[in-house]
Amino acid sequence: MTANRPDWATDGRDWPNRAASRFVKAAGFRWHVQVAGQGPILLLAHGTGAATHSWRGLLPLLARRFTVVAPDLPGHGFTDTPAGARLSLPVMARALTELTRTLGLPPHLAAGHSAGAAILARMTLDGGIAPRAVIGLNAALLPFEGFAGQVFSPVARLLAGVPAVPWFFARRAAERSVVERLLRDTGSTLDPCGVELYARLVRRPAHVAAALGMMANWDLHPLLRDLRRLKPPLVLLVGGADRTIPPADARRLAAMLPALRVIPLPALGHLAHEEQPERIATLIAGLAEELGLATLAEA
Repeated sequence: MTANRPDWATDGRDWPNRAASRFVKAAGFRWHVQVAGQGPILLLAHGTGAATHSWRGLLPLLARRFTVVAPDLPGHGFTDTPAGARLSLPVMARALTELTRTLGLPPHLAAGHSAGAAILARMTLDGGIAPRAVIGLNAALLPFEGFAGQVFSPVARLLAGVPAVPWFFARRAAERSVVERLLRDTGSTLDPCGVELYARLVRRPAHVAAALGMMANWDLHPLLRDLRRLKPPLVLLVGGADRTIPPADARRLAAMLPALRVIPLPALGHLAHEEQPERIATLIAGLAEELGLATLAEA
């Protein structure tokens, strides 16, 4: 393992919930995935630029009620980047579907943070999984509009196409203040351990390259058109202080999707599940009970 990629022996030496980690070959490459607990199967999908550390406080709480499956997405954390693959939404959705099938753990419930919610929705729409509900934690489901939409993707594609860019970002991340500022700009406040885990990953160019690759190839217009035919309930937990995904996006989606349920999280930012994992775990457990998953756990 080169310095280009996160190294399990060093970067993962004290990885959160390390005892739940395993490495699995699926969809043609090796994944790092954490599996913990017993009960109905809950699939967690982190957002762009994160990894399983994002669930460090939430996973143990959820594992009291669920069999939790939490992978590092392709190219992120300790999961390989698939050779020659564009990290588009359909590609990521198909790859994660293959992982769940390889594990033999089809989810009864799916919860995704930011771009992870879009992946889970795409998987469900395409018939890859059939959860009782899809939960979005500050979900990134709407395309950028106006000037931002015209500029964001082309700039991301440009940056992703320059090999030196991930190395530049990784070198800048050697300064802890840079990572602290990036996280603070999400509207969330993390403890020093949380900051260090993000910094550890961002110092590895391959992880940065995967995040840029996702942003460069992300197109949410087809997903937005298809969301109207999503069969399971879609529930959005929305941080009132989120500076990454505007809370107004949830209101726009609610106007388009009458069955959508929005649960506000006042004062929490984009990383709400890292700020208050107990609160998020309670909400997810409550939703599971409403869906009859508690009865399933007892069967």
